[in-house]
Amino acid sequence: MAAMTTAVPQTNESVKGPERIPEPTVVVIFGASGDLTKRKLLPALFHLEQANLLPEKFAVVGVARRPLEGEFAKDMQEGITKYGGVEAGDEKLEPFMKKVRYHAMNFDDSNGYIQLNELLSSIDKEIGTQGNRLFYLSTAPEYFADIIHQLGDHQMAKPKSGEVHIIIEKPFGHDLDSARELNDDVNRVFDESQIFRIDHYLGKETVQNILVFRFGNGIFEPLWNRNYVDHVQITAAEEIGIEGRGPFYEKAGALRDVVQNHVMELLSFVAMEPPISFEAEALRREKLKVWKAIKPVEPYNIVRGQYGPGKVGGQEVKGYRQEDRVDPQSGTETFAALKLEIENWRWAGVPFYIRAGKRLGKRTTEISIQFKLPPQLLFKEMTAGKCSELQPNVITMRIQPDEGISLRFSSKVPSPNMEVCPVIMDFNYADAFGKSSANGYERLLLDAMLGDGTLFAHRDGVEATWSLLTPVLEKWEKTKPKDFPNYPSGTWGPQTAQELLERDGRSWRKL
Repeated sequence: MAAMTTAVPQTNESVKGPERIPEPTVVVIFGASGDLTKRKLLPALFHLEQANLLPEKFAVVGVARRPLEGEFAKDMQEGITKYGGVEAGDEKLEPFMKKVRYHAMNFDDSNGYIQLNELLSSIDKEIGTQGNRLFYLSTAPEYFADIIHQLGDHQMAKPKSGEVHIIIEKPFGHDLDSARELNDDVNRVFDESQIFRIDHYLGKETVQNILVFRFGNGIFEPLWNRNYVDHVQITAAEEIGIEGRGPFYEKAGALRDVVQNHVMELLSFVAMEPPISFEAEALRREKLKVWKAIKPVEPYNIVRGQYGPGKVGGQEVKGYRQEDRVDPQSGTETFAALKLEIENWRWAGVPFYIRAGKRLGKRTTEISIQFKLPPQLLFKEMTAGKCSELQPNVITMRIQPDEGISLRFSSKVPSPNMEVCPVIMDFNYADAFGKSSANGYERLLLDAMLGDGTLFAHRDGVEATWSLLTPVLEKWEKTKPKDFPNYPSGTWGPQTAQELLERDGRSWRKL
């Protein structure tokens, strides 16, 4: 298959939004001793500092149970340089680290919150952060309710002065009932406008670019419907296993860990109607319409799998049941594939095929829109030789790791004969705009400090996606799989996942 690559933008001019610098703020990270803070959050905040997008009056307070007062800032600085692509000699690094502090406490200790409140008040007086707070819950989910209640009890959620926002990491519940309970807990203390349920996928450039690609280009949106689209595929594949997170994954599984949040967000961006603006409420409304239009998932339209021993990258790897702290007879799925149908005017009759899993053939997350074939008669004598048959047009949006967008279309092969072959026109982010050390959290942290909920989940959306998938989880609980493990590591899931498309006369894209 031939390839054509567009590597640079055609003009240096771009459409810019307003400069967005938050008011003076203290970012308070609960669970700050965990990997997320060191690998993602502090590097992201420093990237904002490098880009001059943080206020001058700014501070970070890490909160965790371990006594790390003398080590925390040093450890975070190492994380910024190791995981953030930052030079150790960066002139902004040392001044930034002076803004980083630490507070040790148990999350259910009332005295700890009194002392934390005193620390934040002293920072307000010292550097002038005016009572503005961004709380970030980066703890295990079982601590969410305690932290939220304590913040409310100590008048830290709605202070007399300043703006307060709270970011809550996934998983946001483990089924519909638990999601509703957590929503009720947090809404008793915080207004919905203060709450930012984070999904880091929405910070990725290519995810945000779905909206620009669709609605900022007049040539695509008129074709983005059931009249022209044959089907849509969404793949979220990982080469890695569970990386030592046995107890967490035993409770989660692929459907809870990836499909209910990341994949459903991707689906909504692809399928939504044009919003009246890119503001939070307008986007949320259109996304919610999509999720509510999805038909209940029939048992024959969903497949689950679990990886066994195999080879990944030429290396022998063990199966899921041999992983540390995993039940040797575990029925937890590490792979899920679904066929979803959206019953609305735009998408009726267009299947959306989803697959997500661990220990698959390669790490990739992508969305593929396959269009209907043109009438074949005109081309039936033109696909002999190298190209055995006419192939459909496909738009592929690569979310990670090689961010970009490609378009497959048919072209005549240079020769005296009339021969048609598919070619690829490819846009690559790194080639066009240069490589970036950003990890996706930069945009989300900045938006939360600004109070912009556009790229965050609303309680209605969380409950809508759980409403769709909880019946599936309940059925799985009642019928334990008898064939696990049912795919070797390094492959593309169980054979039943292939059959999910084959019975419709289709197949998964080769990746």
